[in-house]
Amino acid sequence: MFKKLFSKTDNNTKLSLIAPLDGEVLSLEEVPDPVFAEKMMGDGMAIKPSGSTVYSPIQGKVMQVFPTKHAIGLQAENGAEILIHIGLETVNLKGEGFEVFVKEGDSVKVGDKLVQFDMQIIEQKAASTITPIIITNTADMGEIKKTEKKQVVAGQDEVMVVDK
Repeated sequence: MFKKLFSKTDNNTKLSLIAPLDGEVLSLEEVPDPVFAEKMMGDGMAIKPSGSTVYSPIQGKVMQVFPTKHAIGLQAENGAEILIHIGLETVNLKGEGFEVFVKEGDSVKVGDKLVQFDMQIIEQKAASTITPIIITNTADMGEIKKTEKKQVVAGQDEVMVVDK
């Protein structure tokens, strides 16, 4: 069901990120938060979720589970560092509405359940449900190609390809 993660061509490793959420694809520039829209944390894209479960978009390792459970940092085998930030201003929820299924140091594969969240709590108490997916070490990576799809299905659709 899940796509191949890496392909090697001409000594270049490409990482394929699979949609971690079901939903509508947005460019970072469309995210109503300047930290993401102006790419201060790195390049990537965002998903306005239609589902409430976040799955691993890569095979790699959990590097950070934020204490407030609103974000997870992953590292792919090619060194790409990925931040999945669930909603906007969700740090203020102090963990309310989030259930985390992994811990720092865990190995994950595409489709592993990372976090489940209560969409109603985020809609009522946070700025937005929009979830940025950021490559935080873009300076260490090559080209980042983003999907042109408008809707994606978690665990099935490729959302980004990152060159090393």
